[in-house]
Amino acid sequence: MDYKQKARDFVENDKPFHLGFLPTEQANPLTAGMDEVFARSAADGVRMLQRVDRNVLEMARRVFASQAFGTLVECGLQTIRNGGRIIFSGCGATGRLSILLEAMWRRYAGETWADRVESIMTGGDFALIKSVESFEDFAVYGARQVAERKMAPPDILVAITEGGETSSVLGSLAEATRRGCRAFLLFNNPAGILREHLERSREAIDNPLVTVLDLACGSMALAGSTRMQATTSEQLIAASALDRILGRLRGETGTVDYAGCFENLLTSLEAPETVALMADYMQFECGIYRDGGRITYYADDYLLDIFTDTTERSPTFMLPGFKKITDQVRPEPWAFVRNPLLPTPAAIMRALGDREPRCLEWTAADYAGMVGEDAPVVRNMPEITRQDLLQIPVGNEPLPSRSATGRDAAVLFCFATAAPELEQAYGREAAAFAYTRRLSVPFTPAATAMRIFEHLAVKLMFNTISTGTMVLFGRVAGNWMSYVAVSNKKLIDRAIRLISDLGKVPYPRAAEALFQAIEELERMPEDQEKPSPVQYTLALLKR
Repeated sequence: MDYKQKARDFVENDKPFHLGFLPTEQANPLTAGMDEVFARSAADGVRMLQRVDRNVLEMARRVFASQAFGTLVECGLQTIRNGGRIIFSGCGATGRLSILLEAMWRRYAGETWADRVESIMTGGDFALIKSVESFEDFAVYGARQVAERKMAPPDILVAITEGGETSSVLGSLAEATRRGCRAFLLFNNPAGILREHLERSREAIDNPLVTVLDLACGSMALAGSTRMQATTSEQLIAASALDRILGRLRGETGTVDYAGCFENLLTSLEAPETVALMADYMQFECGIYRDGGRITYYADDYLLDIFTDTTERSPTFMLPGFKKITDQVRPEPWAFVRNPLLPTPAAIMRALGDREPRCLEWTAADYAGMVGEDAPVVRNMPEITRQDLLQIPVGNEPLPSRSATGRDAAVLFCFATAAPELEQAYGREAAAFAYTRRLSVPFTPAATAMRIFEHLAVKLMFNTISTGTMVLFGRVAGNWMSYVAVSNKKLIDRAIRLISDLGKVPYPRAAEALFQAIEELERMPEDQEKPSPVQYTLALLKR
């Protein structure tokens, strides 16, 4: 099938993945002209991004007061008391959030209840490191992962999908309820819009075993980048539910004003000294990239939080992804994260909350049984096993490639001050780098059972910094991701809409040009950093 046929097939037959009508896929008027604002003042750019986070606060007040949130807490509490599990399911950013929620619970709940919360990430735990191409398009993959977790009552599933339409996540939801389990569905678009336009969403919302938490909070600060306000809202609501459940299990009678704590967190992040800190740091990081250098973050307790942000930069801004230590072909990641205290296997286990990774060990026969013998995945199986994950060098093994250019930076992340052992280990690693830097949260967030506002502070700071850095570097047009990858059908649609808008051509013509560009880019050598499909396509249209 040539590129013209592929484009025609996508336009005519993949309409369920044409999602431009969803608020989470549209541009936010609060950040119109963001690239120009950052060009004038990085601090003004930070404040522009932060304005959109205030929309999450409005949503939070509504949801925390809702019957659905109360039901989630009560049902989760009874599930754990009855020996069941709360299992979170997500894909991409929400999959990484699911893993983080499990890790936070395991770290703060103690041995008695540690195993009562689990996570399902579409593509398995390897997808924490790198998105598994096109897996989110298949409901059967999510269903298979639920089956492998042997879900049965009194287990409950909490499915998280920013758009409310991710096929793999909805597949996990359908399988859990088919097994008789109670389920909750969290998403960030108005339920009415989803029910009207998408059959797969309507089926999930109308399922009598499903309780819906509509977390709609408007469009993202960076158009379509649901790793920002969408997952912030999901992390706030889901983590607060777990926090309240843990408090109840411990016999605590007081209640935390989670919305009020979140408002205080936003206010602290908006303080002039915090804005100046982030603006200064993103200019530093942008300067490293302009000089051809690379950034390596060092952390311990918050390694997983930073992991999430650095992983998601790859598809969002078309940056080289994490690679195996044995890979001498692919380019180095622009941003990487390591724990200088532990070797890679132990560092990964610690990040996961002291548990073994749960990766997919599926065979060609497994894939053929799910999606058919002719599916591309059968001929070219993804390398996403546990062994593949352990080859990503996030521990303290020697890794001279991270400081090889003579223009690279080692950045230590911590709250206030680092533990002495982390400080010493970082010092040993940093000696090889041309530049060193400290990045810390300059205030103390509200204390809760699971320290949820510390983790939210890290997320919000890194979302702002990584986005602002890429705006300064020129990888954002207006408030659109003009360097977005096209690794699944949702991203293909997003790229086509952007090309149509910027290139002033109809959607079908933009689709044809994009598929032509994809075909040409696939012929590029693996050791080269590939250009943005959107930018490449716009150049094709000009030719």
